[in-house]
Amino acid sequence: MLKSKSAPVDNPVQGMALMATCMLILPSMDAIAKYMATYEGMSPGQVTFYRFFFQLACTLPVLFALSGWSALSAKRPWLNLLRGVLHGSASLMFFIAVKYMPLADVFAIYFVEPFILTALSALFLGEKVGWRRWLAIIVGFGGAMIVIQPSYEIFGLKALLPVACAFLFALYMFLNRAVGSADSPMTMQTMAGLGGTALMAVALLGGNQMGQADFHISLPQSWLGLLLLVLLGTISGYIHLLVVHAFRMAPLSVLAPFQYFEIIAATILGYWLFGDFPTVSKWFGIAIIVGSGLFILWREHKRAQESQQI
Repeated sequence: MLKSKSAPVDNPVQGMALMATCMLILPSMDAIAKYMATYEGMSPGQVTFYRFFFQLACTLPVLFALSGWSALSAKRPWLNLLRGVLHGSASLMFFIAVKYMPLADVFAIYFVEPFILTALSALFLGEKVGWRRWLAIIVGFGGAMIVIQPSYEIFGLKALLPVACAFLFALYMFLNRAVGSADSPMTMQTMAGLGGTALMAVALLGGNQMGQADFHISLPQSWLGLLLLVLLGTISGYIHLLVVHAFRMAPLSVLAPFQYFEIIAATILGYWLFGDFPTVSKWFGIAIIVGSGLFILWREHKRAQESQQI
């Protein structure tokens, strides 16, 4: 059975401030992806490829400047590349979802990720999950269904893509814990860029050959489109790098609630750029998801305190 390692806690306050800032910025990536699909006519597969390609282009020179070619000799290269493959797959599903659905809806459904992570921790890390947290997981998925149901009637199976994305990202988080103590954050991010770029190159070629519209190969149609794609890769490379640093400064239980800041930013961007705003029923589902997630985090924090007192 796998044993988890906790990251060193250096500066919780700075870690919280860094995490909050990153969570408010990250939804801009998905707004760019939706803009490229809506106004520039670019397929989600192509946007995902550019996201990882420009992420790699942005981080590689910095990595070489800091450490030279030796920085690419990761201690766990295959796990790092697998991180990139998982992250690439999750990003692709997310970008396809935001092409068709409102940003806030996709983020709300995606936030079943903490429930999946808790369940996986019980199954594969041997962590004890009591009946209260299992109940919170069930209630949280019920909240997700409230958000999914009207979207499913309109978009069909595409409404389930955020759930698949959440599952893959939960696996990605497990690998972060396994790899984080072995390689530097910059090496991890660059190797993930390599893995994501390679995956998307293959997926894009294969999907385009099969005539799938969401994998159509194209170049940016305007200078603004090109600038946005470069910005997408830059945000991806450096904001996720800062998230890795945040998790080295403060424990997961302290930082995880700040992930819900993404829903706030996504709602603002969705309304401002695309005129999307959640209905009352969807806000009810979002409240259930967030409440269940925060309850799970509170129970984990309380359990950690109890174990320290023993």
